[in-house]
Amino acid sequence: MDCRILAATVALLCGSAIPPARTEAITLRYGAAPSEIKSIFALPILVAEREGFFAREGLNFTLLPIADAGGEKMIAALEESAVDVGHIATAFLIQAVLKGSDAVAIAAEFNNPIYSLVARRDITSFADLKGKLLGFAAETGTITISIRKLLALHGLHSGDFRTKEIEGTPTRYNCLIQGECDAVPLGQPQDFFALRRGYRLLGLSLEAVPDFLYTVTIARRSWAEAHKEALVRYVRGLAAAFKFIRDPAKRSDVVRTIADTTGASEDSARQTLALYFEPERGVLPKAGEIDLKGLAQVIAFMGEAGTIKSPLPAPERFVDLQYLQAVGVK
Repeated sequence: MDCRILAATVALLCGSAIPPARTEAITLRYGAAPSEIKSIFALPILVAEREGFFAREGLNFTLLPIADAGGEKMIAALEESAVDVGHIATAFLIQAVLKGSDAVAIAAEFNNPIYSLVARRDITSFADLKGKLLGFAAETGTITISIRKLLALHGLHSGDFRTKEIEGTPTRYNCLIQGECDAVPLGQPQDFFALRRGYRLLGLSLEAVPDFLYTVTIARRSWAEAHKEALVRYVRGLAAAFKFIRDPAKRSDVVRTIADTTGASEDSARQTLALYFEPERGVLPKAGEIDLKGLAQVIAFMGEAGTIKSPLPAPERFVDLQYLQAVGVK
């Protein structure tokens, strides 16, 4: 072989034609409540993990259930370094930051959740809820704020009904079917389960709250600054998951993930995705982008409810967009 050809061949093999060495794995511990891990709200994370998007980014992604993790427990787990990042509803993040936490949202997971207010079979209207027991989520959380606004639209206000705090859609579903609650807000697919059993759909949270930023991934600012590469890889994997979920060609794979995660039938899983995307209702981000307008709406509702005091903070206080921007997500 001509020496010049041999030299060129060696140079090519030693250069860009050879794939780069595999990126060194980075461990990332993600915390979420057990009830959330088994719910539709874990879908972006579970798809990213199941389809290998986190692994492709060189992440050793570990999903850690945080027992009894309401928003306060998740903040505590983060501050105690029990987890690196976590899943939380924005109302809890806002409260924590206003109390001095350095937690910050780095990506959105769910925008406009669709909660169905489902009641006993004999309750046929909002008026029938007067004096009844409603199973709510945490009083300061976005679910309860949304449902209270829905009730107010139909003439029901505090004092017109009784409430019981019940965390997690599966637990509220059980309260309803066991006859302990007269009505509860349910996410998917439990609302479909209840309706098939003859329970009554009174209304949807979207009627009262059309624009919202519901759940986000959070990290401590100080930890995030020291672990930028881990968060950039995480955000890139999460963005890939949203693209996958939205791809009609991947619908069957997403349906199986929902069914495996929530225990729903594949039919219920398809109904859930149809509810989100047919037509497009803005339930899921397109790539993990944080909607500051939706976050401002959460802040405004918390102000209306007296959960936080005026002057209301700007939404920018609670987010750090640099990790999304690093992967081209705006």
